[in-house]
Amino acid sequence: MGSSSRNLYAGIGEGQSTSRPPLFDGTNYSYWKERMRIYIRSTNFQLWLVIKNGEEIPMKKVGETTVPKTENEFDAEDIKKIENYAKAINMLYCAVNPDDYRKISCCTTAKEMWDKLEVTYEGTDQVREAKIDFLTQEYEMFRMKEGEKIDDMFDRFSKIINDLHALKKTYTNKDLVRKILRSLTPEWRC
Repeated sequence: MGSSSRNLYAGIGEGQSTSRPPLFDGTNYSYWKERMRIYIRSTNFQLWLVIKNGEEIPMKKVGETTVPKTENEFDAEDIKKIENYAKAINMLYCAVNPDDYRKISCCTTAKEMWDKLEVTYEGTDQVREAKIDFLTQEYEMFRMKEGEKIDDMFDRFSKIINDLHALKKTYTNKDLVRKILRSLTPEWRC
Protein backbone atom coordinates (compact mmCIF):
# COMPACT_ATOMS: atom_id res chain seq x y z
CA MET A 1 0.00 0.00 0.00
CA GLY A 2 1.30 3.47 -0.82
CA SER A 3 2.42 5.81 1.93
CA SER A 4 -0.19 8.42 0.96
CA SER A 5 -2.95 5.88 1.63
CA ARG A 6 -1.44 4.97 4.99
CA ASN A 7 -1.19 8.62 5.97
CA LEU A 8 -4.80 9.18 4.97
CA TYR A 9 -6.00 6.34 7.21
CA ALA A 10 -3.52 6.88 10.04
CA GLY A 11 -5.70 9.60 11.56
CA ILE A 12 -9.02 7.80 11.22
CA GLY A 13 -8.56 5.49 14.20
CA GLU A 14 -10.44 2.39 13.11
CA GLY A 15 -12.49 1.24 16.06
CA GLN A 16 -15.02 -1.36 17.02
CA SER A 17 -18.00 0.40 15.43
CA THR A 18 -21.15 -1.57 14.77
CA SER A 19 -22.35 0.95 12.20
CA ARG A 20 -19.40 0.87 9.79
CA PRO A 21 -17.37 -1.99 8.40
CA PRO A 22 -13.87 -2.72 9.71
CA LEU A 23 -11.29 -0.94 7.56
CA PHE A 24 -8.67 -3.06 5.82
CA ASP A 25 -5.42 -1.10 5.76
CA GLY A 26 -3.50 -3.63 3.68
CA THR A 27 -2.06 -5.52 6.66
CA ASN A 28 -3.22 -8.47 8.76
CA TYR A 29 -5.71 -9.72 6.18
CA SER A 30 -6.86 -12.80 8.11
CA TYR A 31 -7.84 -10.61 11.10
CA TRP A 32 -9.76 -8.17 8.86
CA LYS A 33 -11.37 -10.99 6.88
CA GLU A 34 -12.86 -12.63 9.97
CA ARG A 35 -14.04 -9.30 11.43
CA MET A 36 -15.55 -8.33 8.09
CA ARG A 37 -17.28 -11.71 7.70
CA ILE A 38 -18.89 -11.35 11.14
CA TYR A 39 -19.76 -7.69 10.52
CA ILE A 40 -21.53 -8.49 7.25
CA ARG A 41 -23.37 -11.50 8.68
CA SER A 42 -24.54 -9.47 11.69
CA THR A 43 -25.60 -6.51 9.55
CA ASN A 44 -27.52 -8.42 6.89
CA PHE A 45 -27.04 -12.15 6.42
CA GLN A 46 -28.35 -11.92 2.85
CA LEU A 47 -25.37 -9.70 1.99
CA TRP A 48 -23.00 -12.39 3.25
CA LEU A 49 -24.74 -14.98 1.06
CA VAL A 50 -24.29 -12.67 -1.95
CA ILE A 51 -20.56 -12.37 -1.21
CA LYS A 52 -20.13 -16.07 -0.49
CA ASN A 53 -22.27 -17.54 -3.29
CA GLY A 54 -22.37 -14.81 -5.92
CA GLU A 55 -25.24 -13.09 -7.64
CA GLU A 56 -28.23 -14.68 -9.34
CA ILE A 57 -29.49 -12.73 -12.31
CA PRO A 58 -33.32 -12.54 -12.29
CA MET A 59 -34.52 -14.83 -15.06
CA LYS A 60 -37.79 -15.56 -16.86
CA LYS A 61 -39.02 -18.40 -19.00
CA VAL A 62 -39.64 -17.62 -22.66
CA GLY A 63 -40.98 -20.71 -24.34
CA GLU A 64 -38.51 -23.49 -23.60
CA THR A 65 -35.57 -21.19 -22.77
CA THR A 66 -34.68 -19.10 -19.75
CA VAL A 67 -33.50 -15.54 -20.35
CA PRO A 68 -32.54 -12.63 -18.09
CA LYS A 69 -35.36 -10.27 -17.12
CA THR A 70 -35.12 -6.64 -18.12
CA GLU A 71 -35.17 -4.06 -15.32
CA ASN A 72 -38.78 -3.21 -16.23
CA GLU A 73 -39.74 -6.84 -15.56
CA PHE A 74 -38.25 -7.02 -12.05
CA ASP A 75 -40.71 -7.81 -9.29
CA ALA A 76 -40.26 -6.75 -5.64
CA GLU A 77 -38.18 -9.84 -4.85
CA ASP A 78 -35.87 -9.21 -7.82
CA ILE A 79 -35.42 -5.57 -6.79
CA LYS A 80 -34.53 -6.63 -3.24
CA LYS A 81 -31.90 -9.04 -4.61
CA ILE A 82 -30.40 -6.38 -6.89
CA GLU A 83 -30.31 -3.91 -3.98
CA ASN A 84 -28.49 -6.51 -1.87
CA TYR A 85 -25.94 -7.03 -4.66
CA ALA A 86 -25.25 -3.29 -4.72
CA LYS A 87 -25.12 -3.07 -0.91
CA ALA A 88 -22.61 -5.92 -0.73
CA ILE A 89 -20.36 -4.24 -3.30
CA ASN A 90 -20.67 -0.90 -1.50
CA MET A 91 -19.87 -2.49 1.86
CA LEU A 92 -16.64 -3.96 0.47
CA TYR A 93 -15.69 -0.67 -1.18
CA CYS A 94 -16.23 1.12 2.15
CA ALA A 95 -14.04 -1.40 3.98
CA VAL A 96 -10.84 -1.15 1.93
CA ASN A 97 -8.13 1.47 1.51
CA PRO A 98 -7.63 3.25 -1.84
CA ASP A 99 -4.89 0.84 -2.97
CA ASP A 100 -7.11 -2.19 -2.44
CA TYR A 101 -10.07 -0.33 -3.93
CA ARG A 102 -8.08 -0.06 -7.15
CA LYS A 103 -7.43 -3.82 -7.04
CA ILE A 104 -11.11 -4.72 -6.77
CA SER A 105 -12.76 -1.86 -8.68
CA CYS A 106 -12.60 -3.85 -11.94
CA CYS A 107 -14.71 -6.63 -10.40
CA THR A 108 -18.41 -6.70 -11.26
CA THR A 109 -19.71 -8.72 -8.28
CA ALA A 110 -19.12 -8.73 -4.55
CA LYS A 111 -18.02 -12.39 -4.77
CA GLU A 112 -15.36 -11.50 -7.35
CA MET A 113 -14.16 -8.69 -5.07
CA TRP A 114 -13.97 -10.95 -2.00
CA ASP A 115 -12.23 -13.71 -3.97
CA LYS A 116 -9.72 -11.26 -5.44
CA LEU A 117 -8.80 -9.99 -1.97
CA GLU A 118 -8.44 -13.60 -0.77
CA VAL A 119 -6.11 -14.56 -3.61
CA THR A 120 -4.15 -11.31 -3.25
CA TYR A 121 -3.56 -11.71 0.48
CA GLU A 122 -3.85 -15.46 1.10
CA GLY A 123 -2.73 -16.80 -2.25
CA THR A 124 -4.02 -19.65 -4.37
CA ASP A 125 -4.81 -23.09 -2.93
CA GLN A 126 -1.22 -24.13 -3.64
CA VAL A 127 0.15 -21.10 -1.77
CA ARG A 128 -2.24 -21.75 1.13
CA GLU A 129 -1.02 -25.34 1.38
CA ALA A 130 2.57 -24.12 1.50
CA LYS A 131 1.63 -21.63 4.24
CA ILE A 132 -0.10 -24.39 6.20
CA ASP A 133 2.99 -26.59 5.88
CA PHE A 134 5.25 -23.77 7.06
CA LEU A 135 3.01 -22.85 10.00
CA THR A 136 2.54 -26.51 10.96
CA GLN A 137 6.30 -26.86 11.13
CA GLU A 138 6.47 -23.71 13.28
CA TYR A 139 3.81 -25.24 15.55
CA GLU A 140 5.66 -28.55 15.81
CA MET A 141 9.01 -26.88 16.52
CA PHE A 142 7.53 -24.32 18.94
CA ARG A 143 9.42 -23.93 22.22
CA MET A 144 9.54 -21.30 24.91
CA LYS A 145 12.69 -19.20 24.57
CA GLU A 146 15.16 -19.02 27.44
CA GLY A 147 14.22 -16.05 29.66
CA GLU A 148 10.98 -15.40 27.75
CA LYS A 149 7.96 -14.17 29.69
CA ILE A 150 5.00 -16.54 29.65
CA ASP A 151 2.77 -13.84 28.12
CA ASP A 152 5.22 -13.28 25.26
CA MET A 153 5.47 -17.02 24.64
CA PHE A 154 1.69 -17.35 24.60
CA ASP A 155 1.39 -14.41 22.17
CA ARG A 156 3.82 -16.11 19.76
CA PHE A 157 1.95 -19.40 20.10
CA SER A 158 -1.45 -17.74 19.60
CA LYS A 159 -0.26 -16.05 16.41
CA ILE A 160 0.75 -19.41 14.93
CA ILE A 161 -2.55 -21.02 15.97
CA ASN A 162 -4.64 -18.10 14.69
CA ASP A 163 -2.78 -18.02 11.37
CA LEU A 164 -3.40 -21.77 10.98
CA HIS A 165 -7.06 -21.33 11.94
CA ALA A 166 -7.44 -18.63 9.27
CA LEU A 167 -6.19 -21.21 6.76
CA LYS A 168 -8.72 -23.79 8.08
CA LYS A 169 -6.14 -25.90 9.97
CA THR A 170 -7.16 -26.44 13.59
CA TYR A 171 -6.08 -28.41 16.64
CA THR A 172 -8.19 -29.58 19.57
CA ASN A 173 -7.90 -27.68 22.85
CA LYS A 174 -6.42 -30.83 24.37
CA ASP A 175 -3.62 -30.84 21.76
CA LEU A 176 -2.98 -27.12 22.27
CA VAL A 177 -2.69 -27.48 26.05
CA ARG A 178 -0.32 -30.44 25.66
CA LYS A 179 1.79 -28.49 23.19
CA ILE A 180 2.04 -25.48 25.51
CA LEU A 181 3.01 -27.66 28.48
CA ARG A 182 5.66 -29.51 26.46
CA SER A 183 7.02 -26.19 25.17
CA LEU A 184 7.74 -24.66 28.59
CA THR A 185 11.32 -24.22 29.75
CA PRO A 186 12.38 -26.35 32.75
CA GLU A 187 11.95 -23.42 35.16
CA TRP A 188 8.19 -23.40 34.40
CA ARG A 189 7.65 -27.15 34.72
CA CYS A 190 6.61 -28.59 38.07
